[in-house]
Amino acid sequence: MIVEKSVSPMWDDAHLRLAVEAACVALWSWHIDDDRFQMDERAFELWGLPWAENVSFEELATHIHPADQERVRAAFTATRSVAGSYEIDFRICLREEVRWISARGQGADVGIVKGVLFGIFLDVTGRKQAEEGSELLAGEMSHRVKNLLAIATGLTQLTGRSAKTVDDMTGELTQRLTALGRAHDLVRPLPGEQGKAALLGDLFAILLAPYDETAAFSGRIRVAVARMGVGERTATAIAMIIHELATNSVKYGALSCATGFLDVTSTSDEDHICVVWAETGGPPVTDAPVLKGYGSRLTARSVTGHLGGQLDYDWQESGLVVTVKMRQDRLAL
Repeated sequence: MIVEKSVSPMWDDAHLRLAVEAACVALWSWHIDDDRFQMDERAFELWGLPWAENVSFEELATHIHPADQERVRAAFTATRSVAGSYEIDFRICLREEVRWISARGQGADVGIVKGVLFGIFLDVTGRKQAEEGSELLAGEMSHRVKNLLAIATGLTQLTGRSAKTVDDMTGELTQRLTALGRAHDLVRPLPGEQGKAALLGDLFAILLAPYDETAAFSGRIRVAVARMGVGERTATAIAMIIHELATNSVKYGALSCATGFLDVTSTSDEDHICVVWAETGGPPVTDAPVLKGYGSRLTARSVTGHLGGQLDYDWQESGLVVTVKMRQDRLAL
């Protein structure tokens, strides 16, 4: 005897609507013959548009980011003839805000019903921002590793100029690398040691100590920067800037030769502090280089973004002068 199982009517229209709302899905249908889009209220909210009975694809396209418009137009046109599932991510512009949208559906004979193509929109802005953040972090980590290798190479060459014996060079290089490790601990404290604010002047002195022939305050590097408290995030950003400037100086600037000098000073007002990095006595500067490398872009982004300031390079004949302007209320972050 066959017993038929009863099926409860759990997927009526009301339940489907609840599921759609819970998933934050926006619905749309495209009448491909006359280019009419019909969308639910969530879709209009997603696009930042007032609700209307119909909207054309071309009207929607005006809100798509200029860099994505042709790609999206080509993808939607292809859905008329290409069968199977499709998904395309693109940006839309809402005044000053940029959102990422994912359009999904099925094309050709699978998805077209009586001349109408159906699909959904999803707001994937958070996912895209996370992906961009991961890519940026990977780029930063790669750059920092390369920077550390360049720093180690520069310190080896620096030590080789003054050491008289292999033992002297070994001991001196060990001291410099140990100092670099202490500076790293200051910027990236171990678990349980977080929350201790560093001082701006000390940060410069400790990070530059490995590059000096004797010590941070008595050799060819002079640091006279205000001892203002800085938080861990700010210390990391400033350390990145110092390492970038010091690495370039060891490669091409004042720290690349025994006659070069580096003077780091600061001035401040009620809102900002300006740190001036001035190199003299190095190789003569003939032409100002074009700063297009990843490290230069990363340094500029750290200053303008996290520190809310600006970064200026002045390639004087006597040497490079860099002015780093930072907002004082950002230092404690």
